[in-house]
Amino acid sequence: MSPELEQTSFSIIASVGAARSNYIEAIHRAKDGDFDGADQLIAEGEKLFVVGHDAHFSLIQKEAAGEQTAFALILMHAEDQLMSAEAFGILAKEFVASYRKMAELAQ
Repeated sequence: MSPELEQTSFSIIASVGAARSNYIEAIHRAKDGDFDGADQLIAEGEKLFVVGHDAHFSLIQKEAAGEQTAFALILMHAEDQLMSAEAFGILAKEFVASYRKMAELAQ
């Protein structure tokens, strides 16, 4: 594996891992009624996710241009983390909206 592929893989893992952590914390904040904090964490998570997504997309662009990417377990892990973070982001938005609605109905 090239050092560039290894660095890109770790960049993806770090970025989307932080995004996923923000999404999970956003759910906890919404559950506690801190909707501004939850919204802020989701926004921060989305920015971090984009960093990881862009790094992944750069690999796809290189492969589309004919530069073959070697198989590497770390890259597979990075892609798994990317997909997991994307799912957490979608679910976090739904949870925050649900908690927000429950809080509105409780008033």
